Amino acid sequence: MATEFSNETDANRYAMRMDGELVGVLDYRILGGSISLTRAFTAPHRRGHGYAAQLVEYAVDDIERRGDLTVVPMCWYVADWFDAHPERSGLLQRRAG
Repeated sequence: MATEFSNETDANRYAMRMDGELVGVLDYRILGGSISLTRAFTAPHRRGHGYAAQLVEYAVDDIERRGDLTVVPMCWYVADWFDAHPERSGLLQRRAG
């Protein structure tokens, strides 16, 4: 089974496809030097297999490679992912004050 990840910049989302089928998306918005990860979605018949975690990891790796953005985890799933991966917390935007 071929798995493909992509950053669909025209749609402001990361996508995961398996054998051409769209399995999940991670929507985002870029504002200044931060990227808000706003919504993670997995197709209902594909849930429960860890695909959302794979997609978030791909997105975080891509953002880290880019090197000029901090992450604002607006989606509860993304926030939970960062809680489970504290070694990646250096990418998180820190609140002032």
